[in-house]
Amino acid sequence: WQARTMARRRQSGSRRYPRTARLNELVREIVAEEIERIDDERLGFFTVTAVEVDPGLEHAKVLWSDLGASDEVVLEVLEEHRPRLQQAVNRQTHMRRTPVLTFHADEVERSATRIEEILRDLDQPTDEQ
Repeated sequence: WQARTMARRRQSGSRRYPRTARLNELVREIVAEEIERIDDERLGFFTVTAVEVDPGLEHAKVLWSDLGASDEVVLEVLEEHRPRLQQAVNRQTHMRRTPVLTFHADEVERSATRIEEILRDLDQPTDEQ
């Protein structure tokens, strides 16, 4: 009985998620909140969609989506503020080594948006009918 109870305790709480998944979500939240504080008008409807921290904790790939600005402008803004974002991650995670943030447009988000547009167009009646 005691062994089963101990096993349940070990599985409860945040331990159900692998460490990297928890870290991915934590870094995503930190970066998203910090970008919100930056409030740069060059960013349109900006969203941090995901973060992928590598197993060695050296790099973190930040995936983003922005409906209002071009990729070049968004990347320029993100690179400009990268030191501040790095500092926020370092300060809030208390990790021995802070992963280097790199920024990439979320192609999955774009593909999904494009598929939705195509489906909407298919739903529209054509003039030929």
